[in-house]
Amino acid sequence: MTLKKIKSILFMLLGLVSLAFGLAGTVLPVIPGGPFYLFAAYCFAKSSKRIEDWFKSTTIYKKYVLAFLQKKGMTRKEKIRINVTADFFILISVVYVDILFVKILLIGMALYKHYYFIKKIKTLHPESEEEGLKEKVN
Repeated sequence: MTLKKIKSILFMLLGLVSLAFGLAGTVLPVIPGGPFYLFAAYCFAKSSKRIEDWFKSTTIYKKYVLAFLQKKGMTRKEKIRINVTADFFILISVVYVDILFVKILLIGMALYKHYYFIKKIKTLHPESEEEGLKEKVN
């Protein structure tokens, strides 16, 4: 096996592992999904053109990675959906964990998550964008 083939296989495996962590991060509040999707995109791009093209055609890439790369932000609906899902899992963790320090840490992470979503991630207003396009046409 050539060095190029070994490198391609390693990047593909790293991409698959990162994709799995990204999928887990979409559901679990303690793992951030976005960075893992970005790393998966990088690994797939390095492994082969065909795998990179496949990953770029997936809904995951279009919904999470492309939006992040274009620095578009999120709609209010997306922010609420992500926060409610994450808060649900954090609340379950707070209820079932008996260690006070962990409970405080989870609540602190939840509060920081809300701060980050409100102050650091741009909120897109789809209806105002549509109105702007209508004005340009008229």
